[in-house]
Amino acid sequence: MTPEQQHDKFARLHFEKIYPMYVEKVTRKGRTVADLDIVLSALTGFETPSAASGNYAELFERAEFAPWADKITGVICGVRVETLEDPLIKKARQIDKVVDELAKGKTIEKIKREV
Repeated sequence: MTPEQQHDKFARLHFEKIYPMYVEKVTRKGRTVADLDIVLSALTGFETPSAASGNYAELFERAEFAPWADKITGVICGVRVETLEDPLIKKARQIDKVVDELAKGKTIEKIKREV
């Protein structure tokens, strides 16, 4: 898949279809929807992430990503988040990474890079 095709694929993803998968993942691991919303709100600036809608391209135009988003590192889906060059894909993977960290039991403070 070319970088342009990958960008288009992510741009068309709808957050309201992905969000329930995040809920399922974190609740299955013993976290709450409230924890998920706290983390996503802190990262994206959305007051109520569960009510956010639209495709990622539209959503990220409205989002105000936290300054600590650039500190998100690690591998998600076999890709190092910090090496991604496409801003849209990087933001999508940053969301995936913090959801993964929450599901794995990291504290909200550590996820928000406060500690």
